[in-house]
Amino acid sequence: ALAPRCGWVLPGLEQRLAVPAAVSPATARPYAAAAAKAAKKDAKRSRQEKAKEAAKEKPLPRRRPLMSKPVDDVYLTWLYRRPSYGLEQAVGMLKRFQELDFTHPKQFVYINVFLDMALQKKKKVDPFSSGVALPHRFTDEVNKVLVFTENEQEAEVAREHGAAIVGGVELIKWILEDEIQADFYVAVPAIIPKLIPLRNKLKKKYPSTRRNSLGSDIPKMVQFFRECHEYSVEDESVIKTRIARLDMPTEHIIANLKTIIQDICTFKPSNFDPIVQRLVIRSSTSEGLLLNLDGILPQVEKAEEKEEEEDAADKDEQKPVQESIST
Repeated sequence: ALAPRCGWVLPGLEQRLAVPAAVSPATARPYAAAAAKAAKKDAKRSRQEKAKEAAKEKPLPRRRPLMSKPVDDVYLTWLYRRPSYGLEQAVGMLKRFQELDFTHPKQFVYINVFLDMALQKKKKVDPFSSGVALPHRFTDEVNKVLVFTENEQEAEVAREHGAAIVGGVELIKWILEDEIQADFYVAVPAIIPKLIPLRNKLKKKYPSTRRNSLGSDIPKMVQFFRECHEYSVEDESVIKTRIARLDMPTEHIIANLKTIIQDICTFKPSNFDPIVQRLVIRSSTSEGLLLNLDGILPQVEKAEEKEEEEDAADKDEQKPVQESIST
């Protein structure tokens, strides 16, 4: 059959054309999904708000206070306060642990120092690093010291006292390109204006009077930094460093620990809370022992009280003299 020409309409086509086009489910689906998603978000938000309100209204559960000392040898640690020990007692326990465990007698002794870096008005002490001369050395390691000077006589003195690298501004390029590296950098005052390009590179190791790495006494600075013990703040408020070997006499270990703690305490003004909050000592193979801070931290308050007492005594002595003069 031939297809109809103009004016001809196939049977049933006229009815199809007359029926208005309905919206297909496929085209309506995105709008319905978006509405359902928004409704789910609103419901979830309302549930979260109700949960928060219920949590505020509900009183906090009362925790039982931790008990002080267990009676048995085996106990649940979370039910008891962590015991603290005197410094001499803790060192003796570490030595005893080594004998019972048959571990190496010359293993290192470590301390973990937890700090309070807060100051007033939301300020805090910036993380720092420092070097300290320990009264009893426990390793034969020698630090690599670089000395900045353009004076030939000073350079010769630095080499004689053990400086690993000595030079002037010609070293700047090699340091920036990591061709030269050292543990400590020392400089004389005459050359410090020329070392400004190294400030961002060296950061805390940049020579400064605060770190005793800027001065004219080259032999003293080189000797100090070749043998000093370096430590630094990690994770914003923790210092982890070794202080001695376990086979050293107990009094030597205690002296090294107190020297480091006293140096740490200098980084926060004494009119604030002590910077050292907790102190843990351990050996390479032992558990950590919490130390009692009494007798370890510098006695700042007692010194202030003594000054006040001395001032009061001076005033009392002056009173009789004034009275005698008036009479």
